[in-house]
Amino acid sequence: MAKWENKTDVFSEERRHYKNMYLEISEVIEDKIEVSLFSCKDDMWEIYVCFDIMAGIVYVDEKEAYEIREQIKKNIEEEYEKNGEPSDDFINEFGEKYNICIPDDLYFNFDFEKF
Repeated sequence: MAKWENKTDVFSEERRHYKNMYLEISEVIEDKIEVSLFSCKDDMWEIYVCFDIMAGIVYVDEKEAYEIREQIKKNIEEEYEKNGEPSDDFINEFGEKYNICIPDDLYFNFDFEKF
């Protein structure tokens, strides 16, 4: 059985701040899967998910953030144990269930407004 490893402490306090977000916790499985929680004072919290080709952000209310994060980890862990990577069905079901988003700045670190 795969085990989640807390990697939060590898980030300096300065690096835990990203834009108006703060890295609360980052956990990985065998450096192949990552689920990280970012808090925000003025907006929705973000759960960053990376599992093979599936990567994105789930926006959650602060009150539900830790509970949803645990659900996400459980779903991903089950799929990892079963298939080793996300199946197409899993990606589709996960995306619908959690409304996973792929913001522009996740892959592109420049301003699209200039185009």
